[in-house]
Amino acid sequence: MDTITFNIIKHLGILSKRVDPNGEERIKEVNLVSWNHKEPVIDIREWDEDHNIAGRGLMLNMAEAEKLERILFFERMHRTHDREE
Repeated sequence: MDTITFNIIKHLGILSKRVDPNGEERIKEVNLVSWNHKEPVIDIREWDEDHNIAGRGLMLNMAEAEKLERILFFERMHRTHDREE
């Protein structure tokens, strides 16, 4: 089996923190990550504090991240508009 490598290029933010059943803290983060020396992607997943253990996550290329940003922006605008009525 091939070894998976990663390099966290830039930490973008923390979405949440939790303690798993073993008492270990897990941190759901948004990072810019290069997996297996490929083009960096926006990566959302849980990590342990030392970034040694990664949970399942979601990777978005820049075009997908920009599209998600637009979708969330318009959803937020729609919610704001609904509240004003």
